[in-house]
Amino acid sequence: MIGPLMSEHVSSNAAHAQTPVRLDEVDRKILSLLQEDASLSLDQIADRVGASKTPVWNRIRKLREAGVIRRQVAILDPEALGLEACFFVLIRTSEHEKDWAARFLKALRERPEVIEAHRLAGDIDYILKVQVKNARAYDRFYQSLISEVRIHNVTALLSMEEIKNSTALPIPDASG
Repeated sequence: MIGPLMSEHVSSNAAHAQTPVRLDEVDRKILSLLQEDASLSLDQIADRVGASKTPVWNRIRKLREAGVIRRQVAILDPEALGLEACFFVLIRTSEHEKDWAARFLKALRERPEVIEAHRLAGDIDYILKVQVKNARAYDRFYQSLISEVRIHNVTALLSMEEIKNSTALPIPDASG
């Protein structure tokens, strides 16, 4: 069973639900470059896509306005910050009321250690990605969460090794 459809999602994905934007080859090159390194200068991007600076700037502006580019961020190394434990938390709930969903959403948003949260179809209602220092820190997170919202079942899975981690999305070609 899945939880209620929440009007506010953990991320802003729903705010950009729309018809896919049509991209040409230059747009795709620009997006690939920005996904790889958003700190590239406009001159560097223009040089790499074989265009001049002003048209590239206009394309980037239009991609932002269309919601294709949501934001630019720095990606930090969790281990360098002492956050060596990554847990995937599977949550089942018997609560599906709007009030419960609002409290749950609020609890997730208030916890910076929750770096991803998804509502699922199937036997599991939610999955969280939680980055913490160690198992004790995870237990503090868990105890705090269940003190705020009633949860039927929680399964925590410790990631032993990160095999792949990418924020880059596959960019469809012109054929779709």
